[in-house]
Amino acid sequence: MNLRLIRLQQVINLTGLKSSAIYKYISEDKFPKSVKLGIRAVAWVEHEILHWIEQRIEHRNDNILFGYDVEV
Repeated sequence: MNLRLIRLQQVINLTGLKSSAIYKYISEDKFPKSVKLGIRAVAWVEHEILHWIEQRIEHRNDNILFGYDVEV
């Protein structure tokens, strides 16, 4: 497994979320937590973000298959 760290802009580009939504989801335990790199620097583990995206896609597909939509 490749443990690559990515910065906020890359997370935004991958997810399509704004930074405020990312931090809101983190506070609600609905998004991977960041890794502290320094006093004012954080990053995310890339495979955790990709897994989160995959889960959203699976959830969407499950809802399509069963004909209903449930909030996450």
